[in-house]
Amino acid sequence: MQPFTIAVPEAVLDDLRRRLANTRWPDDGAGWEYGTALAYMKDLADYWLHRYDWRKHEAYLNRFAQFGAEIDGTGIHFIHERGRGPDPTPVLLLHGWPDSFYRYHRAVPILTGPGTSCHVVVPSLPGHGFSDRKAMTTDDTADLFARLMTDVLGYEKFVAAGGDAGALIVQTLADRHPDVLLGIHLTDVGYPDRTTDYSTLTGPELEFADSIREWWTNEGAFNIVQSTKPQSLAYGLADSPAGLAAWIMSFMASGTTGEEVEKRIGRDDLLTNIMIYWVTQTAASSVRRYYLDAHAPLGPWRRTSVPAAVAHPPRDAPLPREWAERRVNLKRFTELPCGGHFAAWEEPELYAADLWGFLRELRNPGRPSGPAPRGSP
Repeated sequence: MQPFTIAVPEAVLDDLRRRLANTRWPDDGAGWEYGTALAYMKDLADYWLHRYDWRKHEAYLNRFAQFGAEIDGTGIHFIHERGRGPDPTPVLLLHGWPDSFYRYHRAVPILTGPGTSCHVVVPSLPGHGFSDRKAMTTDDTADLFARLMTDVLGYEKFVAAGGDAGALIVQTLADRHPDVLLGIHLTDVGYPDRTTDYSTLTGPELEFADSIREWWTNEGAFNIVQSTKPQSLAYGLADSPAGLAAWIMSFMASGTTGEEVEKRIGRDDLLTNIMIYWVTQTAASSVRRYYLDAHAPLGPWRRTSVPAAVAHPPRDAPLPREWAERRVNLKRFTELPCGGHFAAWEEPELYAADLWGFLRELRNPGRPSGPAPRGSP
């Protein structure tokens, strides 16, 4: 394990500016219902070229304690920030797609503060960010992160938390490595699929399944393309920064608009996340993971005994408690008052408070967790 510093060569930034300045724009569609709107993308690209400052955000990222480690031949980048309070709990935070380890940058200072006191580990998934450009299945990624936490960092037991693909990796960790987990914390728990016995579902669960089917019909194109022809997509994502940003924003703004997402996350934050894909050239390897998982054997879901908490944000797919109980050993279920699919990014204090509340319940079974203290960035 070695300290890691982000230092993007100036030549990479010069090349980015040239590509942005020479973007060849398509004809206009009909707004966001066709995908990322042309007017929005032109404005975003202009801001990216003339006003966004990568060096400022690079310096900010380098304030976090970052490291690199090789595990079974795969290089992994991760943040490892130690808690400042008494008896810190080790917590592994896992991102998904199209976000990155940057999803948690607002939550990490809160979770490591003196009031909450967690040792926080935030890796870049294999094939993402500053980890090696090597796509892995969910199963292999879970195995790798179990080794990162135990063999590399020396934690005997830890809590794993995640959203999007990170939530699936966390649940797979609970299935394959329950002995190293104190508990798991999720913002989504997966959806009914072809292995689900629909005859056993309750009314709310059937409504949930219908809403998910409708979402896939209207918004699921990215998953189908990435699960079947990721290499065809990769040429455009690797060559055009505007193309990469448009593809990422089409999912970030799923069901809404880029302007609305910016109100919750901020334009600079969105561009920093996109930059992490661009400067590392991981757009192709990140989408290839979908293909690997789609072509891996799919067995029936196994509900594990690891204690679980679910914090459901209101702007994500409606989630009935019954479905969460079916998927995990549910000990805590919270309907967050605000936030969306990227809850830790959008509402870091709410996210950290719920995670900390779960940690206190794990430490003191049977006791109410009470209000979580607020940390300070």
